[in-house]
Amino acid sequence: METANTLDALMLKAIIKESVREVMREEWFKFFKMLIPYVDDVEQADIEATFNPADYKDDDFVDITGWFNHEDQD
Repeated sequence: METANTLDALMLKAIIKESVREVMREEWFKFFKMLIPYVDDVEQADIEATFNPADYKDDDFVDITGWFNHEDQD
């Protein structure tokens, strides 16, 4: 009967861990959203007219998308 209790405890721990991760992820996204300043349509059009990605070399940028692909790792 000990193995059933251990399995249940391990399963419960895994469920709680995943639930906490989900909540933390949601809260981080809310926090990030608060940090992004509001831009209205007129301001966005001005930004797009002023800055063209073709004006910059690829060496001027760092691709950070890979930083977010490992969120399931401990």
